[in-house]
Order: sequence, then structure tokens, then C-alpha cells
Amino acid sequence: MDPSFRPLHPTFVAEAGPIDLATLTDPGGLQTIRAAMHRHGVLVFRDQHLDDANQLAFAQRFDGALHAKTGAAALGANRFGNEALTDISNVDEHGELFAADDRRRHYGLANRLWHTDASFVDPPGRYSLLSARVVPGSGADTEFADLRAAWDALEPALQQRVLPLHAHHSIAYSRAVLGFEFSADEAEQLRGVIQPLVRVNPVTGRRALYLASHASRIVGMSLPEGRLLLRDLIEHATRPPFVYRHRWQVGDLVIWDNLATMHRATPFADTRERRELRRVTTLDLPLP
Repeated sequence: MDPSFRPLHPTFVAEAGPIDLATLTDPGGLQTIRAAMHRHGVLVFRDQHLDDANQLAFAQRFDGALHAKTGAAALGANRFGNEALTDISNVDEHGELFAADDRRRHYGLANRLWHTDASFVDPPGRYSLLSARVVPGSGADTEFADLRAAWDALEPALQQRVLPLHAHHSIAYSRAVLGFEFSADEAEQLRGVIQPLVRVNPVTGRRALYLASHASRIVGMSLPEGRLLLRDLIEHATRPPFVYRHRWQVGDLVIWDNLATMHRATPFADTRERRELRRVTTLDLPLP
């Protein structure tokens, strides 16, 4: 049975149900979810008790090739032995909470900045699928911003100014903003790429701003002017009318379109409470 979709926000985000993604192989059902992603940008699936293999397999059925060149890979291999399965957790390879001064914890703090997954590689990330395995007692929500609605709300003159622009994206930049220091070898692995500042959905034709804390500069613009424009656009795109806050429950799987949304983590007592999530991100390759 195909899922139904209940809107959770006036401009984007819907909750899907009922469906078991681990066993969904029907092409029609997968296409129904893809169509809903084009419409809503973010989908929430409850009671999806996936293991790592289920999550990876569903992501491949849903959207093909997986992103495996994560920024964290420059610091060392993840604890799962598969870089396509990104560890969004606050525990080490022994299952112990990160100490307050752990370098991996400091790296992860940048997830609290507004960002877009895998904008710093080519091809960039398209869909991210985040599965909640362990959730703390309070906090640790995720906020999403609708970059399509943000584009629509720009003044026409600013739309025309922004439309032809490109920005350099580097995950090293977003971490450096918070004082994280990379070795020369790590920085070389995270040099980043140039991305357009506006994306067009090839199915719907809708435009969206393409923003992230990884965006370090605008090509052809002075550094101060470019960074001010990026700051102003992010402030515009994250105003309350464009933002949805997701409160996680164990078993949630949330899928979002990185070419149409930004997101950020919110704080929690991460040196005292455990939080374990797994993320798989697909690559923005041509649609079949």
C-alpha cells in the first residue's frame, strides 16, 4: 500500500505513513515517495526500526549512488567500516561518550550551523536519510529551512543578482569558523568545490537557494562583500516562516532534499546523554 502524506508545515515537510521502508521494493511505491520529496522537500517516517544494512539498501533502491567522501573521513575511518554510513553520534568506537575536549566532538559541533550535506563535493549530495537509533531525554532536535520558499520570497531584483552567482563550498571552512584546526594533509583532502547559488529541480522546475555554512566565498566578488551576501541570504532563509523543527523519536527516518533545504542540529547535554543517529546521503546524479 502506498503511503499517505500529512503536511507538517505550510510550505514544506510531511509525515508519511503507514509503510515499512525496510521491505519496500515496489517501483510504484518508491516513485510515490520520490514524487512526495519533489513536493515537500522533507519527509518524516515513523517506526522505521532499520539496521545499518536495511538503511543502506533502501537508500540505494530509492536514489542510487551513495556519498562516501565525508569530511569526517579526513580525520579517520568511521566505526562502522563503511564511509557511506555517516555516524551522527556522540560516542566513540567503544560506545563511550566523547569527552568534552575530544577532537571528534569539536568537529561535530559544526552540525549546529545551518548547512547542506555534501555540498563540498562534486557531484553534491541529493537526498539525506537520517535514522534515529538512540535519542536523549531532551533537546537534540533538528531544524530544517525551506530554500524554495526563501527563493520565492526574495525581491525580484535580488533574485536577478543572485541567479548567475557561484560559491566555493568547503567543509574545512565551516569548521574553521568555530576554531577547528586541520593538519595540512586534512586540509588538502577538504579543498572543496564550486557550486551554483541557485538550483533548479529538474522535475518541478522550482528554484531554490543553495546555501550552507560550508560556503566560504562567492566567485568573482570581493571576500567581504561575498560573505556578507551569503550571511544575509542565510538569515533570510532561516526566518521562522521558512523553518520546521523536528523532535526525534527512536525509529524515525527523515529524508530531506539537500538541493532544496538546509538543516542544523540543536544543542543537548552531549557529554552526559547518548545520541546515536545514522545518515546515508545519495549523490545528485542525473535522474533516470
